[in-house]
Amino acid sequence: MRQLFVRDLYPRLAARPIAEIEAPELLQVIHKIEARGALDTAHRALQNAGAVFRYAVATQRAKRDPSQDLKGALQPVKGEHIAAVIDPTELGELLRAIDSYQGNGQSVVGYALKMLAYTFPRPAELRFACWSEIDLKAENAVWRLPAKRTRMKDGHVIPLAPQMVELLKELRPISGKQMLFPSTRHGGRPISDGTLSAALSAMGFDGKTHAKHVARGFRATASTFLNELGYAPDLIELSLAHKERKQIRAAYNRAQRLAERRVLMHGGATAPGR
Repeated sequence: MRQLFVRDLYPRLAARPIAEIEAPELLQVIHKIEARGALDTAHRALQNAGAVFRYAVATQRAKRDPSQDLKGALQPVKGEHIAAVIDPTELGELLRAIDSYQGNGQSVVGYALKMLAYTFPRPAELRFACWSEIDLKAENAVWRLPAKRTRMKDGHVIPLAPQMVELLKELRPISGKQMLFPSTRHGGRPISDGTLSAALSAMGFDGKTHAKHVARGFRATASTFLNELGYAPDLIELSLAHKERKQIRAAYNRAQRLAERRVLMHGGATAPGR
């Protein structure tokens, strides 16, 4: 939350007396966030600004909350809602809970959750990951997903941050010879999506103790924080393996932007709140 205020709200509004800020001025600031494609962040910024205005009203620093005039003024967030942690404090608590997760002897589950958090693939892509796809060369470590296992059917290369390389080296001795995350109950099969989400619930991320967070939610979390950290939207979309309309450009990006994406992945592995 602090990053959102520091980067997006303070530079344009902090110098203004809060009682003088009107809805059009606030909307102009929120539209700048919306324009870079960070719709979730834009909606959160409006909500957080509203909380500040309501506090100002309660403490007699302002007469009203102009954010209330802007309901419906932003583009709706598209797509299915996926339960995900998007608050920095909650994210820190989630990552610390994953670090200490033990879970009924299924030690690979904690590593799977860490890999979801640090590389944000689709859960099915992660669960079926094989060691043959992993290249742990010191400076250019990557995870190469074959086309047959990606939703877009064109393969995907994920740069691995140093933190992820160390985790995978720890995982190797306790994992299977082929799969990274084999099931302890069903030989020859990977852990299930339900196993991952059940582990998150067991940690308290079930909407009761903490915000609800499911296995697919790591992608939404990554998108939110990477946008707030200022990474280029097209680089984030490329890292999430979202399809580009122009296939030639998509192929070029995958071939030429690994260095930039490696920096982004390192940022994802040192997410705010830790």
